Amino acid sequence: MKIISTNIAQPTKFLWNGKEITTGIYKKPTDTPIFLGKEDVKGDEVSDRKVHGGEFKACYLFSANQYPYWKDLYPHLDWTFGMLGENLTVEGLDERQLFIGDTYKLGNSLVQITQPREPCFKFAHKFGSDTVLQQFITHGYSGAYVKVLKEGDVKVGDTFELQERGKDSISIFQLFQLLYAEHKNIMHIDLLLDNDALPKRFKKRLKFFAQ
Repeated sequence: MKIISTNIAQPTKFLWNGKEITTGIYKKPTDTPIFLGKEDVKGDEVSDRKVHGGEFKACYLFSANQYPYWKDLYPHLDWTFGMLGENLTVEGLDERQLFIGDTYKLGNSLVQITQPREPCFKFAHKFGSDTVLQQFITHGYSGAYVKVLKEGDVKVGDTFELQERGKDSISIFQLFQLLYAEHKNIMHIDLLLDNDALPKRFKKRLKFFAQ
């Protein structure tokens, strides 16, 4: 896996149901390295910290390999890397091969795979379609959030060097499927309840699924 674009956003406002909303989803490529901090990417807009940023969502990765799929669906949009709201556009990222708890050396930083991205109304607004939410869920390739274990700069061309595989874990792809499946895989839930790479509130949600 290799970084082919580093992306950050300035705050952007739009009206939603009569209310002014500020978002950081409109990310654009940078021509300099970006700094991965423990809570966010330095200089990147994080408008709603209840659902973005923080220890377990410090940085969002998305696969460059999935761009052709989305461009075919929405050819009228102004396509640049960062379009899916990611800080790092990564060549070769495969959610089926990324496991919760995997640790990677990346540039000067050390990151841990934590959870998939779940689409929201801001994503729908950016694409100009409510249909995109279900398309994102059905397609299944969600990208991944990471926890920053060691802060540091990353840049285009940096590669992911696996340091440690998450133990007794499931893949990002499997977890994303689990979140939206009508019938939940209880074995997968049980594995994740013991995984320190997930935040407590996420585990609480998984426990609810298992009831």
